[in-house]
Amino acid sequence: MATTIKYAEVEVGTELPAQTFPVTRATLVQYAGASGDFNPIHWNEKFAKEVGLPDVIAHGMFTMAEAVRVVTDWTGDPAAVVEYGVRFTKPVVVPNDDKGAEIAVSAKVAAKLDDNRVRVDLTAMSAGQKVLGMARAVVQLV
Repeated sequence: MATTIKYAEVEVGTELPAQTFPVTRATLVQYAGASGDFNPIHWNEKFAKEVGLPDVIAHGMFTMAEAVRVVTDWTGDPAAVVEYGVRFTKPVVVPNDDKGAEIAVSAKVAAKLDDNRVRVDLTAMSAGQKVLGMARAVVQLV
């Protein structure tokens, strides 16, 4: 699969379709099983509070992966992402209720680079707080 997005048709400031991703305790358990990260701060409310957290928090790598979905959905090809990095600024707190939490992600093309590549800057928010800082992806277009 290859992206069909043409470099010549993308401008600085182009906004990618924003998305919101739900996160529940069940989501965290599934991610823990897939990733092998069974740190109790991601599933044990008592432990999370004992170590000073407000509640169970989502895995940082899970949050990072959910955010980049905005880019991979836009390109239609996950392999088009050639670089990706973030800073973790705030945790995604996941309460034990019917709603859980949400990660709202927006993104826009911030720069056109050489070799048909663009830099996409992402903003990821949860509970009104920015949860990722300096979230940037370099994407190879056609």
